[in-house]
Amino acid sequence: MTTGTIETSSTQRAGWRAWAALAVLMLPVLLVSIDNTILNFALPAIAQDLEPTSAEQLWIIDAYSLVLAGLLVTMGSFGDRFGRRRLLLTGAVGFTIVSVLAVFAPTAGWLIAARAAMGLFGATLMPSTMSLLRSIFPERNQRRIAVAVWAGMFSAGGALGPIVGGFLMEHFPWQSVFLLAVPMLVLMLVLAPIFVTESRDPHPGAIDGWSILLSMLALGPVAYGIKEVAVHGVAGGLPVVVGAIFGWLFVRRQLRMAHPMLDMSLFRRAGFSGSLGVNLLSVIAIVGFLYFVSQHLQMIVGLSPMVAGLALLPGALTSIAGGFIVTPIARRVRASIVIPCALVLSVAAYLIVAFVGAHDVGMLVLGFALLGAGVGAAETVSGELILANAPAAKAGAASAVSETAYELGAVLGTSVLGGILTWWYRTHLVVPDGVPAELAGHAEETLAGAMNAADALGGPTGQALRDAAAAAFDGGVTATSLIGAGLVVIAMVVAAITLGGRRESATH
Repeated sequence: MTTGTIETSSTQRAGWRAWAALAVLMLPVLLVSIDNTILNFALPAIAQDLEPTSAEQLWIIDAYSLVLAGLLVTMGSFGDRFGRRRLLLTGAVGFTIVSVLAVFAPTAGWLIAARAAMGLFGATLMPSTMSLLRSIFPERNQRRIAVAVWAGMFSAGGALGPIVGGFLMEHFPWQSVFLLAVPMLVLMLVLAPIFVTESRDPHPGAIDGWSILLSMLALGPVAYGIKEVAVHGVAGGLPVVVGAIFGWLFVRRQLRMAHPMLDMSLFRRAGFSGSLGVNLLSVIAIVGFLYFVSQHLQMIVGLSPMVAGLALLPGALTSIAGGFIVTPIARRVRASIVIPCALVLSVAAYLIVAFVGAHDVGMLVLGFALLGAGVGAAETVSGELILANAPAAKAGAASAVSETAYELGAVLGTSVLGGILTWWYRTHLVVPDGVPAELAGHAEETLAGAMNAADALGGPTGQALRDAAAAAFDGGVTATSLIGAGLVVIAMVVAAITLGGRRESATH
Protein backbone atom coordinates (compact mmCIF):
# COMPACT_ATOMS: atom_id res chain seq x y z
CA MET A 1 0.00 0.00 0.00
CA THR A 2 1.07 3.55 -0.57
CA THR A 3 0.55 6.65 1.53
CA GLY A 4 1.07 9.18 -1.24
CA THR A 5 -1.78 11.26 -2.53
CA ILE A 6 -3.26 10.71 -5.96
CA GLU A 7 -4.03 14.34 -6.69
CA THR A 8 -1.89 16.49 -8.91
CA SER A 9 -0.21 19.71 -7.87
CA SER A 10 -2.29 22.84 -8.08
CA THR A 11 -1.43 26.48 -7.63
CA GLN A 12 -5.01 27.67 -7.98
CA ARG A 13 -5.81 29.46 -4.72
CA ALA A 14 -9.34 30.11 -3.53
CA GLY A 15 -10.60 33.65 -2.98
CA TRP A 16 -12.91 35.23 -0.43
CA ARG A 17 -16.05 33.60 -1.87
CA ALA A 18 -14.57 30.18 -1.09
CA TRP A 19 -14.07 31.13 2.55
CA ALA A 20 -17.62 32.48 2.66
CA ALA A 21 -18.78 29.15 1.23
CA LEU A 22 -16.84 27.35 3.97
CA ALA A 23 -18.68 29.39 6.61
CA VAL A 24 -22.02 28.44 5.04
CA LEU A 25 -21.08 24.74 4.93
CA MET A 26 -20.27 24.79 8.63
CA LEU A 27 -23.95 25.30 9.45
CA PRO A 28 -25.03 21.74 8.53
CA VAL A 29 -21.75 20.32 9.93
CA LEU A 30 -22.46 21.92 13.30
CA LEU A 31 -26.09 20.86 13.20
CA VAL A 32 -25.46 17.20 12.37
CA SER A 33 -22.65 16.86 14.92
CA ILE A 34 -24.66 18.63 17.61
CA ASP A 35 -27.53 16.28 16.83
CA ASN A 36 -25.27 13.31 17.62
CA THR A 37 -24.90 14.36 21.25
CA ILE A 38 -27.57 16.92 22.14
CA LEU A 39 -30.04 14.25 23.19
CA ASN A 40 -27.63 12.97 25.84
CA PHE A 41 -28.58 15.95 27.99
CA ALA A 42 -32.23 15.94 26.96
CA LEU A 43 -32.52 12.19 27.69
CA PRO A 44 -33.38 12.55 31.40
CA ALA A 45 -36.30 14.87 30.57
CA ILE A 46 -37.42 12.61 27.72
CA ALA A 47 -37.22 9.58 30.04
CA GLN A 48 -39.45 11.29 32.59
CA ASP A 49 -41.99 12.41 29.99
CA LEU A 50 -42.22 9.49 27.55
CA GLU A 51 -41.05 6.73 29.97
CA PRO A 52 -39.03 4.72 27.41
CA THR A 53 -37.46 1.38 28.31
CA SER A 54 -33.66 1.12 28.48
CA ALA A 55 -33.64 -0.32 24.94
CA GLU A 56 -35.86 2.53 23.69
CA GLN A 57 -33.52 5.05 25.31
CA LEU A 58 -30.62 3.68 23.28
CA TRP A 59 -32.80 3.66 20.16
CA ILE A 60 -33.72 7.33 20.65
CA ILE A 61 -30.01 8.11 20.58
CA ASP A 62 -28.98 5.57 17.93
CA ALA A 63 -31.80 5.57 15.34
CA TYR A 64 -30.42 8.73 13.77
CA SER A 65 -26.88 7.39 13.41
CA LEU A 66 -27.97 3.92 12.29
CA VAL A 67 -30.05 5.17 9.37
CA LEU A 68 -27.50 7.81 8.48
CA ALA A 69 -24.68 5.25 8.42
CA GLY A 70 -26.67 2.91 6.18
CA LEU A 71 -27.31 5.60 3.56
CA LEU A 72 -24.09 7.63 3.50
CA VAL A 73 -22.34 5.77 0.68
CA THR A 74 -25.46 5.87 -1.48
CA MET A 75 -26.05 9.57 -0.87
CA GLY A 76 -22.40 10.41 -1.43
CA SER A 77 -22.54 8.72 -4.81
CA PHE A 78 -25.78 10.56 -5.63
CA GLY A 79 -24.01 13.81 -4.85
CA ASP A 80 -21.20 12.92 -7.25
CA ARG A 81 -23.74 12.19 -9.96
CA PHE A 82 -26.52 14.76 -9.49
CA GLY A 83 -24.63 17.60 -7.83
CA ARG A 84 -23.30 17.93 -4.30
CA ARG A 85 -24.87 21.32 -3.66
CA ARG A 86 -28.24 20.13 -4.97
CA LEU A 87 -28.15 17.14 -2.63
CA LEU A 88 -27.17 19.41 0.27
CA LEU A 89 -30.14 21.72 -0.29
CA THR A 90 -32.57 18.82 -0.71
CA GLY A 91 -31.41 17.30 2.55
CA ALA A 92 -31.72 20.62 4.36
CA VAL A 93 -35.37 20.97 3.40
CA GLY A 94 -36.21 17.43 4.51
CA PHE A 95 -34.28 17.69 7.77
CA THR A 96 -36.09 20.90 8.67
CA ILE A 97 -39.52 19.39 8.10
CA VAL A 98 -38.80 16.23 10.10
CA SER A 99 -37.30 18.22 12.97
CA VAL A 100 -40.56 20.11 13.33
CA LEU A 101 -42.50 16.82 13.32
CA ALA A 102 -40.29 15.46 16.12
CA VAL A 103 -41.48 18.29 18.36
CA PHE A 104 -44.93 16.71 18.50
CA ALA A 105 -43.77 13.18 19.44
CA PRO A 106 -46.29 11.76 21.95
CA THR A 107 -44.50 8.44 22.43
CA ALA A 108 -40.98 6.99 22.37
CA GLY A 109 -41.84 5.13 19.17
CA TRP A 110 -42.78 8.35 17.38
CA LEU A 111 -39.57 9.99 18.51
CA ILE A 112 -37.48 7.02 17.34
CA ALA A 113 -39.17 7.18 13.92
CA ALA A 114 -38.52 10.91 13.68
CA ARG A 115 -34.85 10.38 14.56
CA ALA A 116 -34.63 7.73 11.83
CA ALA A 117 -36.08 10.17 9.28
CA MET A 118 -33.52 12.76 10.39
CA GLY A 119 -30.86 10.18 9.64
CA LEU A 120 -32.21 9.81 6.11
CA PHE A 121 -31.83 13.52 5.37
CA GLY A 122 -28.69 13.85 7.45
CA ALA A 123 -27.07 11.37 5.08
CA THR A 124 -27.48 13.92 2.29
CA LEU A 125 -25.84 16.71 4.29
CA MET A 126 -22.53 15.44 5.64
CA PRO A 127 -20.89 13.87 2.54
CA SER A 128 -21.85 16.96 0.55
CA THR A 129 -20.10 19.32 2.95
CA MET A 130 -16.77 17.51 2.96
CA SER A 131 -16.75 16.66 -0.76
CA LEU A 132 -17.51 20.28 -1.66
CA LEU A 133 -14.33 21.28 0.19
CA ARG A 134 -12.38 19.20 -2.32
CA SER A 135 -13.64 21.29 -5.23
CA ILE A 136 -13.78 24.66 -3.44
CA PHE A 137 -10.18 24.43 -2.21
CA PRO A 138 -8.02 22.73 -4.87
CA GLU A 139 -4.78 24.08 -3.33
CA ARG A 140 -3.45 21.71 -0.65
CA ASN A 141 -2.44 24.16 2.08
CA GLN A 142 -5.71 26.07 1.89
CA ARG A 143 -7.59 22.78 1.99
CA ARG A 144 -5.68 21.76 5.14
CA ILE A 145 -7.05 24.88 6.84
CA ALA A 146 -10.56 24.23 5.49
CA VAL A 147 -10.49 20.62 6.73
CA ALA A 148 -9.21 21.85 10.10
CA VAL A 149 -12.26 24.11 10.27
CA TRP A 150 -14.52 21.22 9.21
CA ALA A 151 -13.04 18.81 11.76
CA GLY A 152 -13.01 21.49 14.44
CA MET A 153 -16.66 22.29 13.86
CA PHE A 154 -17.58 18.61 13.83
CA SER A 155 -15.74 17.95 17.10
CA ALA A 156 -16.99 21.20 18.61
CA GLY A 157 -20.53 20.37 17.56
CA GLY A 158 -20.34 17.08 19.41
CA ALA A 159 -19.05 18.88 22.49
CA LEU A 160 -21.48 21.81 22.13
CA GLY A 161 -24.44 19.44 21.89
CA PRO A 162 -24.63 19.00 25.68
CA ILE A 163 -24.06 22.72 26.24
CA VAL A 164 -26.81 23.74 23.85
CA GLY A 165 -28.99 20.95 25.18
CA GLY A 166 -28.32 22.10 28.73
CA PHE A 167 -29.33 25.66 27.92
CA LEU A 168 -32.50 24.55 26.19
CA MET A 169 -33.39 22.14 29.02
CA GLU A 170 -32.87 24.94 31.53
CA HIS A 171 -35.34 27.27 29.82
CA PHE A 172 -37.60 25.21 27.53
CA PRO A 173 -39.21 21.74 27.24
CA TRP A 174 -37.12 18.91 25.75
CA GLN A 175 -38.89 19.33 22.39
CA SER A 176 -36.88 22.52 21.86
CA VAL A 177 -33.74 20.54 20.98
CA PHE A 178 -35.32 19.62 17.65
CA LEU A 179 -36.26 23.17 16.72
CA LEU A 180 -32.56 24.10 16.72
CA ALA A 181 -32.30 22.79 13.15
CA VAL A 182 -34.84 25.21 11.71
CA PRO A 183 -32.97 28.56 11.88
CA MET A 184 -29.61 26.99 10.99
CA LEU A 185 -30.87 25.20 7.89
CA VAL A 186 -33.09 28.04 6.73
CA LEU A 187 -30.05 30.34 6.84
CA MET A 188 -28.05 27.79 4.86
CA LEU A 189 -30.81 27.45 2.26
CA VAL A 190 -30.60 31.21 1.68
CA LEU A 191 -26.80 31.54 1.56
CA ALA A 192 -25.68 28.31 -0.12
CA PRO A 193 -26.99 29.19 -3.62
CA ILE A 194 -25.11 32.50 -3.37
CA PHE A 195 -21.68 31.34 -2.22
CA VAL A 196 -21.40 27.56 -2.77
CA THR A 197 -20.68 26.53 -6.35
CA GLU A 198 -22.06 23.28 -7.74
CA SER A 199 -19.74 20.35 -8.40
CA ARG A 200 -20.22 16.79 -9.63
CA ASP A 201 -18.45 13.88 -11.26
CA PRO A 202 -18.17 14.70 -15.01
CA HIS A 203 -18.22 10.98 -15.86
CA PRO A 204 -20.41 9.33 -13.22
CA GLY A 205 -21.45 6.23 -15.14
CA ALA A 206 -24.85 4.60 -14.94
CA ILE A 207 -26.82 4.29 -11.70
CA ASP A 208 -26.49 0.76 -10.38
CA GLY A 209 -29.53 -0.13 -8.30
CA TRP A 210 -27.98 -3.36 -7.05
CA SER A 211 -24.97 -1.51 -5.65
CA ILE A 212 -27.25 0.94 -3.86
CA LEU A 213 -29.33 -1.87 -2.37
CA LEU A 214 -26.31 -3.93 -1.33
CA SER A 215 -24.65 -0.97 0.39
CA MET A 216 -27.77 -0.31 2.44
CA LEU A 217 -28.22 -4.00 3.27
CA ALA A 218 -24.60 -4.13 4.41
CA LEU A 219 -24.23 -0.99 6.51
CA GLY A 220 -27.67 -0.91 8.12
CA PRO A 221 -27.65 -4.45 9.58
CA VAL A 222 -24.02 -4.12 10.72
CA ALA A 223 -24.77 -0.94 12.65
CA TYR A 224 -27.98 -2.45 14.05
CA GLY A 225 -26.27 -5.72 14.96
CA ILE A 226 -23.51 -3.93 16.84
CA LYS A 227 -26.16 -2.19 18.89
CA GLU A 228 -27.98 -5.46 19.58
CA VAL A 229 -24.78 -7.19 20.69
CA ALA A 230 -24.15 -4.36 23.14
CA VAL A 231 -27.65 -4.72 24.62
CA HIS A 232 -28.37 -8.47 24.32
CA GLY A 233 -24.93 -10.07 24.01
CA VAL A 234 -23.65 -12.39 21.28
CA ALA A 235 -27.18 -13.65 20.61
CA GLY A 236 -27.95 -10.30 19.00
CA GLY A 237 -25.10 -10.58 16.51
CA LEU A 238 -26.98 -12.23 13.62
CA PRO A 239 -27.56 -8.89 11.83
CA VAL A 240 -23.79 -8.34 11.83
CA VAL A 241 -23.31 -11.62 9.99
CA VAL A 242 -26.08 -10.74 7.54
CA GLY A 243 -24.59 -7.31 6.95
CA ALA A 244 -21.13 -8.78 6.44
CA ILE A 245 -22.48 -11.12 3.75
CA PHE A 246 -24.13 -8.26 1.88
CA GLY A 247 -20.96 -6.23 2.36
CA TRP A 248 -18.95 -8.97 0.69
CA LEU A 249 -21.43 -9.05 -2.19
CA PHE A 250 -21.18 -5.25 -2.50
CA VAL A 251 -17.38 -5.32 -2.66
CA ARG A 252 -17.45 -8.19 -5.15
CA ARG A 253 -19.78 -6.26 -7.43
CA GLN A 254 -17.72 -3.07 -7.23
CA LEU A 255 -14.56 -4.91 -8.19
CA ARG A 256 -16.25 -6.33 -11.29
CA MET A 257 -17.78 -3.06 -12.53
CA ALA A 258 -16.09 -0.77 -15.03
CA HIS A 259 -17.61 2.28 -13.26
CA PRO A 260 -18.25 1.23 -9.64
CA MET A 261 -20.32 3.26 -7.21
CA LEU A 262 -17.38 3.09 -4.79
CA ASP A 263 -13.81 2.74 -6.05
CA MET A 264 -12.47 -0.09 -3.90
CA SER A 265 -8.88 0.70 -4.88
CA LEU A 266 -9.07 3.60 -2.42
CA PHE A 267 -8.88 1.10 0.42
CA ARG A 268 -5.53 -0.18 -0.84
CA ARG A 269 -4.06 3.21 -0.01
CA ALA A 270 -2.78 3.32 3.56
CA GLY A 271 -3.44 7.05 3.83
CA PHE A 272 -7.13 6.41 3.14
CA SER A 273 -7.85 3.20 5.04
CA GLY A 274 -5.64 4.06 8.01
CA SER A 275 -7.25 7.46 8.40
CA LEU A 276 -10.69 5.85 8.37
CA GLY A 277 -9.66 3.60 11.25
CA VAL A 278 -8.36 6.56 13.24
CA ASN A 279 -11.60 8.49 12.70
CA LEU A 280 -13.76 5.52 13.70
CA LEU A 281 -11.93 4.85 16.96
CA SER A 282 -11.63 8.54 17.86
CA VAL A 283 -15.37 9.12 17.50
CA ILE A 284 -16.13 6.02 19.59
CA ALA A 285 -13.94 7.49 22.32
CA ILE A 286 -15.49 10.95 22.44
CA VAL A 287 -19.15 9.89 22.03
CA GLY A 288 -18.77 7.13 24.62
CA PHE A 289 -17.30 9.65 27.06
CA LEU A 290 -20.17 12.07 26.50
CA TYR A 291 -22.72 9.29 27.04
CA PHE A 292 -21.70 8.66 30.63
CA VAL A 293 -20.44 12.10 31.68
CA SER A 294 -23.73 13.81 30.75
CA GLN A 295 -25.71 11.41 32.94
CA HIS A 296 -23.23 11.55 35.81
CA LEU A 297 -23.15 15.35 36.00
CA GLN A 298 -26.94 15.70 35.98
CA MET A 299 -28.29 12.69 37.84
CA ILE A 300 -25.50 11.94 40.31
CA VAL A 301 -23.73 15.25 40.92
CA GLY A 302 -27.06 17.06 40.62
CA LEU A 303 -26.01 19.84 38.27
CA SER A 304 -28.67 21.56 36.21
CA PRO A 305 -28.56 20.80 32.46
CA MET A 306 -27.16 24.25 31.75
CA VAL A 307 -24.37 24.07 34.34
CA ALA A 308 -23.53 20.51 33.33
CA GLY A 309 -23.26 21.61 29.70
CA LEU A 310 -21.00 24.53 30.61
CA ALA A 311 -18.74 22.13 32.50
CA LEU A 312 -17.92 20.57 29.12
CA LEU A 313 -17.20 23.89 27.40
CA PRO A 314 -13.40 23.53 27.78
CA GLY A 315 -13.61 20.28 25.80
CA ALA A 316 -15.42 22.05 22.97
CA LEU A 317 -12.79 24.77 22.86
CA THR A 318 -9.83 22.39 22.99
CA SER A 319 -11.26 20.27 20.17
CA ILE A 320 -11.29 23.34 17.92
CA ALA A 321 -7.88 24.51 19.10
CA GLY A 322 -6.38 21.06 18.57
CA GLY A 323 -7.34 21.07 14.90
CA PHE A 324 -5.85 24.49 14.21
CA ILE A 325 -2.67 23.91 16.20
CA VAL A 326 -1.92 20.64 14.43
CA THR A 327 -2.43 22.06 10.90
CA PRO A 328 0.99 23.74 10.48
CA ILE A 329 2.67 20.85 12.30
CA ALA A 330 1.15 18.33 9.86
CA ARG A 331 2.86 20.11 6.95
CA ARG A 332 6.27 19.16 8.34
CA VAL A 333 5.76 16.06 10.48
CA ARG A 334 4.45 12.70 9.34
CA ALA A 335 0.91 11.71 10.24
CA SER A 336 2.28 8.50 11.78
CA ILE A 337 3.95 10.68 14.41
CA VAL A 338 1.48 13.57 14.73
CA ILE A 339 -1.66 11.48 15.30
CA PRO A 340 -0.28 9.12 18.00
CA CYS A 341 1.24 12.09 19.84
CA ALA A 342 -2.10 13.91 19.78
CA LEU A 343 -4.01 10.85 20.97
CA VAL A 344 -1.75 10.50 24.02
CA LEU A 345 -3.87 13.32 25.44
CA SER A 346 -7.03 11.30 24.87
CA VAL A 347 -5.58 8.22 26.58
CA ALA A 348 -4.62 10.40 29.54
CA ALA A 349 -8.20 11.70 29.69
CA TYR A 350 -9.70 8.25 30.10
CA LEU A 351 -7.06 7.16 32.61
CA ILE A 352 -7.74 10.24 34.73
CA VAL A 353 -11.42 9.31 34.93
CA ALA A 354 -10.65 5.64 35.57
CA PHE A 355 -8.14 6.11 38.37
CA VAL A 356 -9.03 9.47 39.92
CA GLY A 357 -12.72 8.74 39.81
CA ALA A 358 -15.82 10.17 38.18
CA HIS A 359 -16.92 11.71 41.48
CA ASP A 360 -14.45 14.59 41.00
CA VAL A 361 -16.13 17.10 38.65
CA GLY A 362 -12.86 18.98 38.13
CA MET A 363 -11.17 15.83 36.88
CA LEU A 364 -14.07 15.14 34.53
CA VAL A 365 -13.75 18.64 33.07
CA LEU A 366 -9.97 18.22 32.67
CA GLY A 367 -10.45 14.79 31.15
CA PHE A 368 -12.88 15.99 28.53
CA ALA A 369 -10.63 18.94 27.67
CA LEU A 370 -7.70 16.57 27.05
CA LEU A 371 -9.92 14.17 25.11
CA GLY A 372 -11.22 16.97 22.90
CA ALA A 373 -7.74 18.29 22.15
CA GLY A 374 -6.43 14.87 21.14
CA VAL A 375 -9.40 13.84 19.03
CA GLY A 376 -9.69 17.28 17.38
CA ALA A 377 -6.07 17.18 16.26
CA ALA A 378 -6.16 13.55 15.10
CA GLU A 379 -9.38 13.93 13.10
CA THR A 380 -8.08 17.04 11.35
CA VAL A 381 -5.01 15.24 10.03
CA SER A 382 -6.81 12.02 9.13
CA GLY A 383 -9.74 13.86 7.50
CA GLU A 384 -7.43 15.79 5.20
CA LEU A 385 -5.60 12.60 4.25
CA ILE A 386 -8.89 10.98 3.22
CA LEU A 387 -9.67 13.82 0.81
CA ALA A 388 -6.11 14.00 -0.49
CA ASN A 389 -6.11 10.29 -1.32
CA ALA A 390 -9.30 10.45 -3.41
CA PRO A 391 -9.70 11.80 -6.96
CA ALA A 392 -11.73 15.01 -7.13
CA ALA A 393 -14.44 13.40 -9.26
CA LYS A 394 -15.09 10.78 -6.56
CA ALA A 395 -14.90 13.15 -3.62
CA GLY A 396 -18.54 12.53 -2.68
CA ALA A 397 -18.18 8.76 -2.42
CA ALA A 398 -14.88 9.06 -0.56
CA SER A 399 -16.34 11.61 1.85
CA ALA A 400 -19.34 9.35 2.37
CA VAL A 401 -17.04 6.51 3.43
CA SER A 402 -15.36 8.90 5.84
CA GLU A 403 -18.73 9.98 7.23
CA THR A 404 -19.74 6.33 7.57
CA ALA A 405 -16.75 5.86 9.86
CA TYR A 406 -17.83 8.89 11.88
CA GLU A 407 -21.42 7.71 12.23
CA LEU A 408 -20.54 4.10 12.97
CA GLY A 409 -18.23 5.51 15.60
CA ALA A 410 -21.14 7.44 17.09
CA VAL A 411 -23.25 4.26 17.14
CA LEU A 412 -20.44 2.24 18.67
CA GLY A 413 -19.65 4.92 21.23
CA THR A 414 -23.21 4.83 22.53
CA SER A 415 -23.99 1.17 21.93
CA VAL A 416 -20.78 -0.56 22.91
CA LEU A 417 -19.42 1.71 25.63
CA GLY A 418 -22.96 2.66 26.66
CA GLY A 419 -24.01 -0.99 26.53
CA ILE A 420 -21.09 -2.07 28.70
CA LEU A 421 -21.93 0.67 31.17
CA THR A 422 -25.59 -0.41 31.24
CA TRP A 423 -24.60 -4.05 31.78
CA TRP A 424 -22.26 -3.11 34.61
CA TYR A 425 -24.92 -0.94 36.24
CA ARG A 426 -27.56 -3.65 36.11
CA THR A 427 -25.32 -6.42 37.43
CA HIS A 428 -23.80 -4.35 40.25
CA LEU A 429 -26.84 -2.41 41.48
CA VAL A 430 -27.89 -3.60 44.93
CA VAL A 431 -31.43 -2.39 45.57
CA PRO A 432 -31.86 -1.53 49.28
CA ASP A 433 -34.44 -3.27 51.42
CA GLY A 434 -37.79 -1.56 51.58
CA VAL A 435 -37.99 -0.54 47.92
CA PRO A 436 -41.30 -1.73 46.37
CA ALA A 437 -40.93 -4.25 43.55
CA GLU A 438 -42.29 -1.92 40.87
CA LEU A 439 -39.91 0.89 41.77
CA ALA A 440 -37.04 -1.61 42.07
CA GLY A 441 -37.76 -2.73 38.51
CA HIS A 442 -37.52 0.84 37.25
CA ALA A 443 -34.30 1.34 39.20
CA GLU A 444 -32.72 -1.75 37.67
CA GLU A 445 -33.51 -0.58 34.14
CA THR A 446 -31.62 2.73 33.99
CA LEU A 447 -29.92 5.32 36.18
CA ALA A 448 -32.76 7.74 35.36
CA GLY A 449 -35.27 5.12 36.54
CA ALA A 450 -33.38 4.74 39.80
CA MET A 451 -33.27 8.47 40.46
CA ASN A 452 -36.97 8.84 39.67
CA ALA A 453 -37.73 5.96 42.04
CA ALA A 454 -35.55 7.54 44.73
CA ASP A 455 -37.43 10.82 44.38
CA ALA A 456 -40.74 8.99 44.67
CA LEU A 457 -39.63 7.14 47.82
CA GLY A 458 -37.94 10.01 49.60
CA GLY A 459 -36.53 9.68 53.10
CA PRO A 460 -33.66 7.32 54.09
CA THR A 461 -34.81 4.58 51.70
CA GLY A 462 -34.82 6.95 48.73
CA GLN A 463 -31.36 8.23 49.65
CA ALA A 464 -30.06 4.67 50.02
CA LEU A 465 -31.35 3.82 46.55
CA ARG A 466 -29.77 6.98 45.15
CA ASP A 467 -26.40 6.10 46.70
CA ALA A 468 -26.56 2.50 45.45
CA ALA A 469 -27.39 3.59 41.92
CA ALA A 470 -24.57 6.16 41.90
CA ALA A 471 -22.07 3.58 43.12
CA ALA A 472 -23.11 1.05 40.46
CA PHE A 473 -23.06 3.63 37.69
CA ASP A 474 -19.68 5.10 38.61
CA GLY A 475 -18.21 1.63 38.89
CA GLY A 476 -19.30 1.11 35.31
CA VAL A 477 -17.72 4.43 34.35
CA THR A 478 -14.36 3.20 35.65
CA ALA A 479 -14.55 -0.02 33.63
CA THR A 480 -15.77 1.81 30.53
CA SER A 481 -12.98 4.37 30.81
CA LEU A 482 -10.32 1.67 30.76
CA ILE A 483 -11.90 0.19 27.62
CA GLY A 484 -12.05 3.66 26.05
CA ALA A 485 -8.36 4.19 26.75
CA GLY A 486 -7.62 0.86 25.08
CA LEU A 487 -9.53 1.87 21.95
CA VAL A 488 -7.55 5.10 21.68
CA VAL A 489 -4.30 3.14 22.02
CA ILE A 490 -5.44 0.96 19.10
CA ALA A 491 -6.04 4.13 17.05
CA MET A 492 -2.48 5.23 17.86
CA VAL A 493 -1.10 1.91 16.65
CA VAL A 494 -3.20 2.05 13.46
CA ALA A 495 -1.86 5.52 12.68
CA ALA A 496 1.74 4.57 13.41
CA ILE A 497 1.59 1.49 11.17
CA THR A 498 -0.56 2.60 8.24
CA LEU A 499 0.48 6.24 7.98
CA GLY A 500 4.18 5.61 8.31
CA GLY A 501 5.23 6.47 4.76
CA ARG A 502 6.68 9.67 3.48
CA ARG A 503 5.56 13.05 4.78
CA GLU A 504 2.88 14.62 2.61
CA SER A 505 4.25 17.45 0.56
CA ALA A 506 2.82 20.86 1.20
CA THR A 507 2.84 21.61 -2.48
CA HIS A 508 0.09 19.12 -3.22
